[in-house]
Amino acid sequence: MIQDYSFGKIKIGGESYEKDVEVRWNGEILDWWREEGHKVNLSDIERALQKEPDFIVIGTGSLGKIKIKNEPKKAVLKEDIKLVIDKTSQAVKAYNKLKKVDKKVIGLFHLTC
Repeated sequence: MIQDYSFGKIKIGGESYEKDVEVRWNGEILDWWREEGHKVNLSDIERALQKEPDFIVIGTGSLGKIKIKNEPKKAVLKEDIKLVIDKTSQAVKAYNKLKKVDKKVIGLFHLTC
């Protein structure tokens, strides 16, 4: 579970992270870096797709500045994975809710803007 999110910082399992993260339902936490900074391309979500989750939740930042291109959206839907896109504060809530009901969920969270 994600305990807290504030601009530039996320707390997961008692640890604080100050870089964008990929959070998996099994507790694994990885750095998440995008090819184009404030745009999400297919290459930015391929690692998550390979895990075949039920859901991918994308946190677009505190102000929602991250934009998701059409190619990654289409790829997620093609794999019959549900996609949640929202500002990071709301995306964290969605991730926690899905994890509580035992869904295979991967969160990709941009922590700033």
